[in-house]
Amino acid sequence: MKFAITSKGDQKSNTLMHRMRTYLQDFELEYDEDQPDIVISVGGDGTLLYAFHRYSSRLDKTSFVGVHTGHLGFYADWTPDEIEKLVIAIAKTPYQVVEYPLLEVLIRYRHGGKEARYLALNESTVKSIEGTTVMDLEIRGDHFERFRGDGLCVSTPSGSTAYNKALGGAIIHPSIPAIQVAEMASLNNRVFRTVGSPLILPAHHTCMLKPVNRSDFQVTVDHLTMLHNDVKSIQFRVPEEKIRFARFRPFPFWKRVHDSFISDSD
Repeated sequence: MKFAITSKGDQKSNTLMHRMRTYLQDFELEYDEDQPDIVISVGGDGTLLYAFHRYSSRLDKTSFVGVHTGHLGFYADWTPDEIEKLVIAIAKTPYQVVEYPLLEVLIRYRHGGKEARYLALNESTVKSIEGTTVMDLEIRGDHFERFRGDGLCVSTPSGSTAYNKALGGAIIHPSIPAIQVAEMASLNNRVFRTVGSPLILPAHHTCMLKPVNRSDFQVTVDHLTMLHNDVKSIQFRVPEEKIRFARFRPFPFWKRVHDSFISDSD
């Protein structure tokens, strides 16, 4: 088996990364940063997001596992004091593959240039460069509403606990292939009206945003922030690709939600 390790970059994470690499190579596993079968993320959820984007062209061949060196993460289920146990599991144990749905972001331009395609593990947001964001929102090709506000956030089920939750969105179990659209400070009065609630769309539905009065937007895809000019439309949907996690033991989603948000109240 070929493996690669990504680190958050701090001293603790780097030390663990080097220890794990040595241990796994002692078990005669091959270190290969270009074509790994398994990628070990050492740090936090941000580190795993980085690893996901680095290996997004190999999602059908590469599985991910996370070690958290800070707070409990939604993607990192191993702790530093379990390194030896994880190494033995990787080297000796067939692992279960758990797949999570992703988000496809497709940006088309008014000048007809090549469209830009991105995959998000957590979410994508769209905001105007300046002033109010005004976009027509279409679902399955039909006009749904004209949005006015700060912007829109479209998330995956596994990303529903991140920015989406802060916007009042629902938490969705990652076994459900869906995307969620949440508003950022929408304008609602007698003149302007949006649905005002998060929208959960199934895998066979697409969501399309079309600019009304401006065509330059700040678009985020997970931790990446980009400026797109002359935008004609931005389409969101559940793609065929999925992220694969290597599971060596149960890592229940609702337990993660509990431990992350409400365990201190017990």
